Amino acid sequence: MVMSGRVTTSALALLAAAALAIGTTGTAAAAVPTNTAAVAKTGPISVAYVEVNNNSMVNVGKYTLAKGGGNVFDIGVIFAANINYDTTKKSAYLYFNPNVQRTLDNAATEIRPLQAKGIKVMLSILGNHQGAGFANFPSQAAASAFAKQLSDAVGKYGLDGIDFDDEYAEYGNNGTGQPNASSFVYLVTALRNYMPNKLISLYNIGPAASRLSYGGVNVGPKFNYAWNPYYGTWGVPSISLPKSGLSPAAIEIGATATSTATSLAQRTVSEGYGVYLTYNLDATDRHTYISSFTNALYGSAAVYNK
Repeated sequence: MVMSGRVTTSALALLAAAALAIGTTGTAAAAVPTNTAAVAKTGPISVAYVEVNNNSMVNVGKYTLAKGGGNVFDIGVIFAANINYDTTKKSAYLYFNPNVQRTLDNAATEIRPLQAKGIKVMLSILGNHQGAGFANFPSQAAASAFAKQLSDAVGKYGLDGIDFDDEYAEYGNNGTGQPNASSFVYLVTALRNYMPNKLISLYNIGPAASRLSYGGVNVGPKFNYAWNPYYGTWGVPSISLPKSGLSPAAIEIGATATSTATSLAQRTVSEGYGVYLTYNLDATDRHTYISSFTNALYGSAAVYNK
């Protein structure tokens, strides 16, 4: 990766130290570099989901604003790890497909350069057709055990947080239970306890997204962010978060019409929301498309830095 001129010599030294700390196997605890202060920008934060089966996380750091040089994207999301089901142990477990595992194992080149620029890197967790999901843990202990797996992964690979995407669980497969009222509340509560200073976000879809309260506990405020999951549309997530933590706008880069991307960005600003969600950032130079929303969000075109 070609480093931006904003990455200082000390930041490069930190990246080298991180590479020595984690190697290429990911078996050692990751040393997270102290983030280089991101160039300040005014406006909502922008989030980029990256399908790492096909693309590299480094693309998140290649876009800056023509005015001021700030990062276009503030958060990059690794899409996606999975919640799988062990039919022998009858329990859920965290699974990384080979491409997700490669991304994590190569944190020194895939993750640390983004963090050195001030970009947060989160790991999205997705169902995998096996019946295990966030909404059907049979007990508080089972939910807490999975939360511990998530927290351990964040610590091991030096990530900045976890994103929940309750799709494709296929509740009931392999004899698993249907969604219940307590499961997601127990899971999020445990994860926040394990990770008091990390980010937790909600892709606002699936049974878990409608089960945020149980036993007098509302886990909405335990999230940092929640976003609309339907690309090319506007939809305010129903969760107890301030506007600064919500993205009613959602676009798929290159697929959502530029006029829609622009209008959603304009509405984000005019209605005072703090997040703008994008999906499927790839290796193609997309600065013209990305400028369709950065001009509205930040008053600046985007620049692609190879």
